[in-house]
Amino acid sequence: MHSSVPEGIDHAFIMVQDVEQALEACRNVPVATIYSNGFADAGPEGMERQARLVLRARELGVRLLGPNSMGVINLPGRMALSVNAVLEIDAPPSGTTSLVSQSGTLLGTVLSRGAAHGLGFSKLVSVGNEADLGVGELVELLVEDPETRVILLFLETVRDADRLAAAARGAHAAGKPVVAYKLGRSALGEALARSHTGALAGLDAALDAFFRDCGILRVDMLETLVEIAPLVAGRRPPQLGRAPRVAVVTTTGGGAATVVDRLGLHGIETAAPDSDSPIVDLTMTATAQQYTEVLDRLLDFAGCDAVLAAVGSSAQFHPQLAVEPILGAKRAAKPLAAFLTPHAERSLVLLAGKGIAAFRTPEACADAFAAYFSWRAPRQREEAEIPYPLFDYPFELFAAVGIPVVEQVLARAPDFAHSIPYPVAVKVMDADHKTEAGGVALGIAGRVEFEARARKFGRDQLLVQRMERGLAEAIVGYRDDPVVGPIVLVGAGGTLAELYKDFVVELAPVSPDEALRMIEKVKGLAVIRGYRNLPRGDVKALARAASAISRLALIPGRPVLEAEINPLLVRREGVVAVDGLAVLKE
Repeated sequence: MHSSVPEGIDHAFIMVQDVEQALEACRNVPVATIYSNGFADAGPEGMERQARLVLRARELGVRLLGPNSMGVINLPGRMALSVNAVLEIDAPPSGTTSLVSQSGTLLGTVLSRGAAHGLGFSKLVSVGNEADLGVGELVELLVEDPETRVILLFLETVRDADRLAAAARGAHAAGKPVVAYKLGRSALGEALARSHTGALAGLDAALDAFFRDCGILRVDMLETLVEIAPLVAGRRPPQLGRAPRVAVVTTTGGGAATVVDRLGLHGIETAAPDSDSPIVDLTMTATAQQYTEVLDRLLDFAGCDAVLAAVGSSAQFHPQLAVEPILGAKRAAKPLAAFLTPHAERSLVLLAGKGIAAFRTPEACADAFAAYFSWRAPRQREEAEIPYPLFDYPFELFAAVGIPVVEQVLARAPDFAHSIPYPVAVKVMDADHKTEAGGVALGIAGRVEFEARARKFGRDQLLVQRMERGLAEAIVGYRDDPVVGPIVLVGAGGTLAELYKDFVVELAPVSPDEALRMIEKVKGLAVIRGYRNLPRGDVKALARAASAISRLALIPGRPVLEAEINPLLVRREGVVAVDGLAVLKE
């Protein structure tokens, strides 16, 4: 091996086991991709080896991609530093969509599936262990890349949420949509959670909130990740304020029904002008010119937000009849997409050439529309710091941030004297989930019953509270998530909160208005929003409470790991916290 590689080399691809010696030879190379493994993927010793490698690379002025990286493919630049077998494809098409993947194998998967559609790619990068160059920094580079219009992410986790969020915000400002497919439903952080909030808002729910917050579209299917780019390229997040509506025109009634059904599962409505039918059915009736005219009319129709053409078997055998009318439709502000029921590669290529999104399954089609309509611009969060309120008990913390709390007192042995008028609630102080631990007694009517309960609990001190009632029980919670940072949760509360899993999560802090929008999405809280003329609860007070607890994120150093009120009773006027917990960081 040479003592150093010749000058003028832009990128080195290291495949040997002695990575350290190879790196020494790369002192004149700006970037080195490491295919070799045996680093962070190999346990504690590998982690130490990786840390030493990164330190030495910085001393040499070399940026690292990997280790454990499948490399880089630049199709417009005709450069491939990779061992992926997909490179055996004859002349894969180049395009304006780029991919950053935490799985090296996915470079080939996405490239080959896209090629079958006629979809071209620009840059494809495998990040491996992200010892140095990570997803966030690569997104930043793609934002500056004139050959990239859409950025796709294949993620197994998020290693640097702050940098990725900043990069996604930069992509939004540059008009480049970022689409993520997140693999797996990890339980990271849930096992150690002490609150319902921690158990409910696990990593996947937190990542959902994270993606929304920084303007990243999230898809649920790998096929959608491959197919969605033409749907979002050059577009901005729709701001509808209501359920989205798609106009569906078809030459195959049954095929259209399959996708309409899937759209409905995502809460997407269908709409057609001058018709009660959910679709515009042109089967056996329309010429190519009439088909195009119908599409143009739907693209002008104010009652829909997108147009979908569902095409039957003719897409495979007669693309000139089935697809050319779609190609001839005018360009419009709203998206136009196609769903092809047969295997029709020629038609897919024709549509891709015109920048029209085309889908091969109803599931991927509906998933793409759901991601598009859920897409929102990055949210500007409050950043001003607030002082840390000293507290001995959770209710002192809640009161300090402005949340009304139940009248209560600590009663101590031996007589457990208290001043709260009967009936009262009695609770132990040393159980996180008091109901499950048998540490709650409600509706105690008098002193005799109270003393009997106190003896049964066998504690030196008990929390005695005034009995309160409300129209509904809500849960509001805060958690400093180990991956994405502070989150806030609002949901239907009570002892069955984890069973029903009826909640909404956003990154913290949120304003009262943002908390109101969260509450509107919780089905179980419809009972206080006037559902079927039920008494209305003070939803604004609930929103203020959720906003208040979310502002724990603004305390310098974020000392509170978890805080939760469950239940928070919602009354006709106001709310009151009757149970909760707070956990400080160790």
